[in-house]
Amino acid sequence: MVTCGDRDVRNLLLQAVCRLRYGTVAGEIGAAGTVHLKDFSVSGFRSLTLVENIPVSAPTILAGHNDGGKSAVLAALDFLLGGYRLVEQDRTYDNPPGAGVRAAAPGRCASTWVEGRFALDDSEQEMNFPAELRIRRRVEGDSGPVLEYWAQIPADPRLRDFGSLLVPALKELVEAFGLQAEGKGLKPDLQAALAAHAARSPQVAQWAVLPKQLMRRLPRLLSFSGKDESPDRAIHTALAGSYQTHLEDDGLQGRLRTIESEVTDLVKNDAASLCEHIKSHCQDLLEVSVEPEISFSHGFKHAYLHVSRAHGERVDLSRSGRGSNRRIALAVWEWTSRLLEAPHSDEDDMPPVQTIVVYDEPDTHLDYSHQRTVMDLIRRQCAVDAVKVIVATHSMNLIDGVDIADVVHLRLEAGRTVMERLADDTHEGIDLHLGQIASALGLRNSVLLHERCFLAVEGPTEQQAIPVLFRLAEGLSLQAAGIALWACNNNEGALHLARYLANQRRTVRLLVDADSRNVAKFFRDDRLRQFGLDPATQVSFVGEAKGFNELEEIFEDEQWARVANSKWPRSGSRPLWEAADFKAHRGGRKFSKDILDMIQNQGSESPDGKPDMVYELATSLRFPSDVPLQLREVFAALRSSAA
Repeated sequence: MVTCGDRDVRNLLLQAVCRLRYGTVAGEIGAAGTVHLKDFSVSGFRSLTLVENIPVSAPTILAGHNDGGKSAVLAALDFLLGGYRLVEQDRTYDNPPGAGVRAAAPGRCASTWVEGRFALDDSEQEMNFPAELRIRRRVEGDSGPVLEYWAQIPADPRLRDFGSLLVPALKELVEAFGLQAEGKGLKPDLQAALAAHAARSPQVAQWAVLPKQLMRRLPRLLSFSGKDESPDRAIHTALAGSYQTHLEDDGLQGRLRTIESEVTDLVKNDAASLCEHIKSHCQDLLEVSVEPEISFSHGFKHAYLHVSRAHGERVDLSRSGRGSNRRIALAVWEWTSRLLEAPHSDEDDMPPVQTIVVYDEPDTHLDYSHQRTVMDLIRRQCAVDAVKVIVATHSMNLIDGVDIADVVHLRLEAGRTVMERLADDTHEGIDLHLGQIASALGLRNSVLLHERCFLAVEGPTEQQAIPVLFRLAEGLSLQAAGIALWACNNNEGALHLARYLANQRRTVRLLVDADSRNVAKFFRDDRLRQFGLDPATQVSFVGEAKGFNELEEIFEDEQWARVANSKWPRSGSRPLWEAADFKAHRGGRKFSKDILDMIQNQGSESPDGKPDMVYELATSLRFPSDVPLQLREVFAALRSSAA
């Protein structure tokens, strides 16, 4: 039995009614935050019979051969966010009949959906939404698209949509459930009694219509295609985002019919900024102008681009070469990046809506230098908190520029798209994954060397530890930075490889222990110069600046004690390892051998040799500052050389 005699209680229960039906209450809509897309899954869309958990990162790279499903993935994302209208030709064909059955004309699947996994801000969580929400857009048969979310709702269907019922029907429900509405038995009283009962009744998880205030906070999508050679089209896309931003400004709401000219001026100012940037990027153009045409009734209509290489002589871009078009498009992309980086202003201090920038083969008609420019642009966009980027590309140059964990490989299997992601995050696992991608793209094996820069090291100790230390210090893998690591069995082998690469005019750096100076005459500065290596910029002797002999010595005694207590604790009743235990072996003939012997003799467990010992130390470090300064300086120089 529910009694609702207190007006404040009834108001609270009415809020529950609104939440049950609309997901919000009056006054809370304006407080909505932002929903951020983390990944999405697609079913029944073109070649995507079922592809799950496609990441949305900073950035995500979609790689694969032609017709592998890259463009379908981008279109499916646009469909989820409401920008793409599904047509019959987008529906996946049903599986063909089995062997021995005469094939009929294949039919289209009955259901197509794209589902995203979204993270919600605190403001949504305060409105009884979870921290993570599943939202999908679905089309069944000939019906229109439906936007839904996975929600906990009353198991009894009668308790779900009673907010739209009239008083007689509400009274029947109250009586059917044996409830009692206090007050005068008005509609709010009846709804409050039903809401309280619905909140306590058994719940089920199923799809429900997405509340409107969440619809308004879904990410927006900006799409730029390298396949489109028209700078006019790229400029329209860029300024359309500017137009929409100004149009949605709270200071302009309610005055749309009277401020059309004001918005036009705002977009013209943005267009003027864009023109100046194009001129600075393409210095052979003397004049650049854009003439926006805006109508609130028809949206952002046109932005005509005019350029000239001499005063008064306009150039028809359709008659210009592809190089000019692509350089102008690059300038547009760069300007768009600045637009995304602009601070967000809002009267209610609401967080900005997430923006997902999509590039479909942006490397088309670009040489390697300009491909790197595109990658630099993408990195700048990804640095903005509310921006994610997805790039569909064939270019290993772009793939090299990101964390390989964010590279999605799409391939066709029996006419349907299959997604492959990095399964093994080790140095060897990354090489294997890149090999599979390169093979699918038809690239030669030498591409896998990422030949922008080589690092020659002595042996397995460095081969295992350096990738871990580099990733911690620099925030990305060696492969993503374009650096190929080569272990050469000993210091002399590393020197010979560096000598060969230097003679071939390749970018190379040699990293060997400082004691190499003592055991081999090849490592004198004069001999290194004879080999074509600059001792100051291409050779690093680990530990030499501090009087150490080898890699293991440059790590602090406290770091060694910490990893030893974690991985190889002392046996029996012996005390914990202390920094002094390791400090005692400094100044000896071979620090690494002495501490390995000590751990093996006194520890309840021990590493399987020096490479395993150093690898465990490397993986125990947590912050970039934990990596010894000399290595951080070497890594920074390597990244600079590879760039």
